[in-house]
Amino acid sequence: MTARDIIIDTDPGQDDAAAILLALGSPDEINVLGITAVAGNVPLPLTQKNTRIVCELAGKVDVPVFAGCEAPIARKLITAEHVHGTTGLDGPTLPDPTMPLQKQHGVDFIVETLRERPSGSVTLCPLGPLTNIATALQRAPDISERIQEIVLMGGAYFEVGNITPAAEFNIYVDPEAAEIVFKSGIKITVMPLDVTHKVLVTPDRVQALRDCKTKVCDAMAEMVDFFERFDTDKYGSAGAPLHDPCVTAYLIKPELFSGRYINVEIETQSELTLGMTVADWWGVSAREPNAMFMGDVDAQGFFDLLTERLARL
Repeated sequence: MTARDIIIDTDPGQDDAAAILLALGSPDEINVLGITAVAGNVPLPLTQKNTRIVCELAGKVDVPVFAGCEAPIARKLITAEHVHGTTGLDGPTLPDPTMPLQKQHGVDFIVETLRERPSGSVTLCPLGPLTNIATALQRAPDISERIQEIVLMGGAYFEVGNITPAAEFNIYVDPEAAEIVFKSGIKITVMPLDVTHKVLVTPDRVQALRDCKTKVCDAMAEMVDFFERFDTDKYGSAGAPLHDPCVTAYLIKPELFSGRYINVEIETQSELTLGMTVADWWGVSAREPNAMFMGDVDAQGFFDLLTERLARL
């Protein structure tokens, strides 16, 4: 099998780190062309720094990292230090990166790569707000036909919201960007809260990471130890959901996931439901489907994959 060419767009975040590490530990299935950082969980200076920290942790200093947009398209930035800590990667003590940040803007890298690579050969993997992706589509409309697929983490249907009663964080931070992406006509696969809240890092699963006795697995276990305090307090769950690695796990082993091809609209006007993914799970609107919205996951299969691939690094 030929490895799938991808660009990861991210705002690390401990779960973003897990997604990046899973991709970097799976070179037979995934070829990471580059990673673009966006403002989201923490501001851009930290997300681009954290991305390079994660690449160095994995020993993959040849992966180019780019800084993208520092603010949403039409709104002030909202961040999530209350979840991820002041650095975004609170938990382990990791050294500052020495690998360089690329001089090119992340959006320009996305556009240039899509134009240079064979049409339909590159998948975009947004793990945070969709600002960089939407800006690229606005700046270069021709690239929409060149994208193989967008596989993203964001939104919800039954779970509804985690930053407001109606909205998931990534979509809420930049709903205008999300609207552009979901109306683009590009093939889209979505990992919503309904799936990610089923992949909980329980004590047994954290211990499985520690049992690997590698630098990468130890660091991830420490990240989860910090990360889970928010979710266990908020939801009373058995552990933290690892949202973002659902994206890269899907690219490696899609049979772990199941869902429906449905219509998804983004609310951009209402103060009450701003950022809501209005997901027509039951097909009642008669609107044309535009996204594969995942609804279920083999959670243990997911964690077996994650642990095995992180142990390779």
